[in-house]
Amino acid sequence: MTARYCSLPRQSAPSYAPGLAAERLAALVGGRQMWVNGTVLHYYFFGDDTDGSVIAVPATGEMRRVSWAGGKDQQDVVRDCFREWADLGVGVTFAEVGDRSEAELRIGFQSGDGSWSAVGREALQVGLNDRTMNFGWDLTAPGQRATALHEIGHALGMRHEHQSPFAGLLFDDEAVYADLAGAPNHWSREKTYANVLRRLQPGEVNGSVWDPLSIMEYPFASGLILEPEQFRGGIDPPGTLSPADKEFVLRWYPPCGPSRPAPLVPFRSVPLRPGPGEQTDFTVEPPESRTYTLRTFGECDAVVVVFEERDGEPRFLSGQDDGGTRHNATLAVRLVKGRRYMVRVRLYSTWGSGETAVMCW
Repeated sequence: MTARYCSLPRQSAPSYAPGLAAERLAALVGGRQMWVNGTVLHYYFFGDDTDGSVIAVPATGEMRRVSWAGGKDQQDVVRDCFREWADLGVGVTFAEVGDRSEAELRIGFQSGDGSWSAVGREALQVGLNDRTMNFGWDLTAPGQRATALHEIGHALGMRHEHQSPFAGLLFDDEAVYADLAGAPNHWSREKTYANVLRRLQPGEVNGSVWDPLSIMEYPFASGLILEPEQFRGGIDPPGTLSPADKEFVLRWYPPCGPSRPAPLVPFRSVPLRPGPGEQTDFTVEPPESRTYTLRTFGECDAVVVVFEERDGEPRFLSGQDDGGTRHNATLAVRLVKGRRYMVRVRLYSTWGSGETAVMCW
């Protein structure tokens, strides 16, 4: 029987300025979706009566609302899986919050909408009233806890393992299309290509060696894989975190020990969507006097400038752009408790969704 598969939302491929050194390009591609180590990722479960999607009822022409709320039993599976990832000792931590505006990860349980997640920092491009993760089937059913582990892996920045260029998997494409067009997935050819058959770039994948035991690997039935020969009978990963999964996340998010800074909690996070050539201003009142890091997240060329407000007038304090290499601007600046500052974000250009967020630690 064909397994239920995670279906990632389609994302446009990133573009970078020509002439970048191979090492620099690899770093940009590989790290663009990863969180800053030490970040606290806040997660929120949708539950209000108004949280849901309006969908068409097949063969009726009518519309109906489907809730995003999930029962406590479903939420508890997800909570337990967040704990399992955290128990690896990774440098990012997870905290449940009751206010969606405080959450980087916003989770729904819309039945029939599939299970999926934004990958890493892609979550910052999603509107505050929208989901960054969904579970479309019963997580308490036998074997389905793996779905929650898998989607949290995506939230940490991991991609599908079978799409690794290092896997060496040769699929029977038409057999795969036919298999996933049927129950329980009912996927289009486009969705099947994007989630199974498309090869990722080397810089996008979880490591330089394919791991068939990874929580990010799909199971495949017999007859879908042509090569290597030993996998013609299918792939059946155990649905648990593999040693390579643990190695990958600990490499990107090493533990915050005594010699490392304490976990970073953004004291200001602002979602933005200005157009190219436009700018957005917002104020910052630091909770303590120290050096802060301001960083943009999104698909844009940006400049960040900080002004200190004195006598009702903004005075330039510091500024930093991204060097025209289409990655996010980072600015370290000392701010003083009790003073008021204005942060200005100006976009040169955007690609993809163009949505941007600014965080201040």
